[in-house]
Amino acid sequence: MKVKRSERLIDMTRYLLEKPHKLVSLTYFAKRYDSAKSSISEDLSIIKKTFKERGTGTLETVPGAAGGVRYIPEIAKEEAKEFIEEMCERLSETNRLLPGGYVYLSDLLGEPQILRQIGKIIASQYLHDSIDAVMTVATKGVPIAQAVSSYLNVPFVMVRRDSKITEGSTVSINYVSGSSERIEKMELSKRSLKRGSRVLIVDDFMKGGGTVNGMKSLIEEFEAQLVGVTVFAESTFSGNRMIEDYTSLLCVDEVDIRDKTIHVTPGNYFNQKSKE
Repeated sequence: MKVKRSERLIDMTRYLLEKPHKLVSLTYFAKRYDSAKSSISEDLSIIKKTFKERGTGTLETVPGAAGGVRYIPEIAKEEAKEFIEEMCERLSETNRLLPGGYVYLSDLLGEPQILRQIGKIIASQYLHDSIDAVMTVATKGVPIAQAVSSYLNVPFVMVRRDSKITEGSTVSINYVSGSSERIEKMELSKRSLKRGSRVLIVDDFMKGGGTVNGMKSLIEEFEAQLVGVTVFAESTFSGNRMIEDYTSLLCVDEVDIRDKTIHVTPGNYFNQKSKE
């Protein structure tokens, strides 16, 4: 049944937004809406123009018989800056300071809208990189990994610190915690990650970088390749951080336990973006 153009535009937009990075042929859309390819091409031009003007992302055209279009999510720099500044304010709230100088993040990482923005911001950094999987460690990094993987349209894998019988055979490694310098253990199911995969590591918080360095070692055990490391927040660290090449959205640069104050500034995200 033929569909009105207004309805077609709405449905095509919804379809593309829900399937980022997936190549969709014009033939598929033509059959879906019982429309000529020339009409579909005109519709896609309108959607592409709107996406660009609104900072929604890019509609990439792939020529040839096996070609089509794919939606590449991207966030405008100003929108990302506004969001990160808002997160700096919220993370600087005094009631977030926990005993031992830890910062409470769980409520922020439980808000769907915040997670969507985090996912899109991180995914935007890797627009031109081929990524096969997003990796994080249980448990607080999981919602971030889910958000990022949904925008990159790739699986996410979860590293654990304890054995689960439901994981089957695992690969385990010992690593040194960057902050406490204790020997810890982490493991990953052998079925979670294919050999030779290109992996992006994400996490909620980083101090000395020991956990991230442990995941990096696991990636090497799978003969996979590390594409990049991005964390939601980092804290200033007086020792030698085990990871040097990473991106952070926020930086907790000052914690005063006595006065119960936290000072948070933007991380190095925009510095990294400028390298592209």
